[in-house]
Amino acid sequence: MSPSPGVADTLIHARWVVPVVPTGVVLENYSVAITQGRITGLLPQHEAAGIDAQDVIELPTQALLPGLINCHGHAAMTLLRGYADDQPLMPWLEEHIWPAEAQHVSERFVADGVELAIAEMLRSGTTTFSDMYFFPNFTAATAERLRMRCQITFPVFDFPTAWGQNADDYISKGLALRDDFKHSDLISIAFGPHAPYTVARDVLARISTLAAELDSVVHIHLHETSAEVLRAVEEHGERPLDSLHAMGLIGPRSQCVHMTDLGDQDIQLLAASAAHVIHCPQSNMKLASGTCPVATLLERGVNVALGTDSAASNNDLNLFGEMQAAALLAKLERRDATALPASQALAMATINGARALGREQDLGSIEVGKLADLISVDLSGPETQPVYNPLSQLVYACNGSQVANSWVAGERVMIDRELVHVDLADLNVRVSAWRERINGGGK
Repeated sequence: MSPSPGVADTLIHARWVVPVVPTGVVLENYSVAITQGRITGLLPQHEAAGIDAQDVIELPTQALLPGLINCHGHAAMTLLRGYADDQPLMPWLEEHIWPAEAQHVSERFVADGVELAIAEMLRSGTTTFSDMYFFPNFTAATAERLRMRCQITFPVFDFPTAWGQNADDYISKGLALRDDFKHSDLISIAFGPHAPYTVARDVLARISTLAAELDSVVHIHLHETSAEVLRAVEEHGERPLDSLHAMGLIGPRSQCVHMTDLGDQDIQLLAASAAHVIHCPQSNMKLASGTCPVATLLERGVNVALGTDSAASNNDLNLFGEMQAAALLAKLERRDATALPASQALAMATINGARALGREQDLGSIEVGKLADLISVDLSGPETQPVYNPLSQLVYACNGSQVANSWVAGERVMIDRELVHVDLADLNVRVSAWRERINGGGK
């Protein structure tokens, strides 16, 4: 039985509604009705006056938009924020991050790090995130407890870590995790082979077969630097993207992260295969990994979404910063001020992210029938006044601190910047304890 159009659980009256679909549209003085976790109405405020709602929320200075979707990160690494800065990618990994992880990563490390990451993401507008890290069962459980939507991409390596001994072990544990959360409304599980240089070709081929059988997403770091691509050509005689394509790993369920070293043949292949690119502009710039040709990819029909990467290489999980960085970097790379306008940057953080996750039918825009994953952004402060164009303010003037409210499936998980399910005082005590432990080298 469908809900009555005259009745709703929640009715939100906003100064502006930015539905994202259609692109560039801003609706003034509109209302959104929510019933049973889904959007049941999008209409002018004067037409919404007759709706009988249990909860009526007035947002006279705020913009209502879809919750942002962070398509790549390593949430627990928030506990390593600022631990090893200003290093190139491979020395950063091999000399600093991997040794620290070997000493400190545990179930508790992951649970606390993920809680810190979720608190940060919710307070800066993200309602869905994708994660690749050790002990993904604890990431999934923490996200579900805190009512955050998450795609878990369980990591696969050739070498032992705190979570697994070898590729077989990682895959076995990941498939068990998939079974554990197959009925979850908030958690989805996918394959996360770390990268072509950390996973053997026969293992990648096996993952390709398993993913095809299960119709599962494959999420992988790819073409992250020119050195990675050159090394692959020297060792295997072909570019990593071509190798993965030959294995059947490049297609509509593929999420290719970073993609800073791309030639025309790579872009043609991505477009023809309908693979998704996850752009992490701030991390790429900070590690000097290279520049993803986002404007060209979009022009050629490739879906490009946004990710933050980890707080250890960014150093935040704020998609407002990523939207701005993506837009400015694309303009600089093209020498064209019209490249990647604000509406397109916002689409990358919302509907494009939903497409990359295979969730565009439910997420990424404010449309009747979709899940009510929403955020409101207060544009009344001096940093965002005067408001000529709310889209421009959201992308170029907001820094995430203007996010006032967040809803996941219609449940309000942040109210006037207060998190409903996270005790920040208690969390800060645990985070401080981790800093002392890691900084001092103790256990």
